Amino acid sequence: MHNQEFNVIGISIRTTNENGQSAKDIPALWNTFLSKNIVGKIPNKISQDIICIYTDYEKDHTKPYTTILGCVVENLNSIPEEMVGITIPNSNYEKFTPKGNLADGIVYNEWLKIWELNLKRTFTSDFEVYGAKAQNPENAEVDIYIAIK
Repeated sequence: MHNQEFNVIGISIRTTNENGQSAKDIPALWNTFLSKNIVGKIPNKISQDIICIYTDYEKDHTKPYTTILGCVVENLNSIPEEMVGITIPNSNYEKFTPKGNLADGIVYNEWLKIWELNLKRTFTSDFEVYGAKAQNPENAEVDIYIAIK
């Protein structure tokens, strides 16, 4: 899934990092995702891994973008109401893997570092993968993939 196209179905929100808006919107999206058992409602799942996608960037990480929380699926033939489907095209990615306690904000802290790096980002679609290693929230590993040129 790192360099090949894949499909995701999930729920989405349009947000921005300006004025800390995403720090409210994205946890709220997670809350909806978990409380409404969205994973259980997604058809044609390839795995139980949760994918958090950042896409439709207006310009870069300082401007509005869309966050989609969902799972990788075989196809987008059947998208439930109130959900969205997206195809993430083949791309080059730089991978980051924060480790530690999710409650300590390890993922957000990693993003703070990523924003400071001089990566040649394409701002197409970036994503996080919450797989088997993220099941223990106190000692989790999350893979972050940043699309680069």
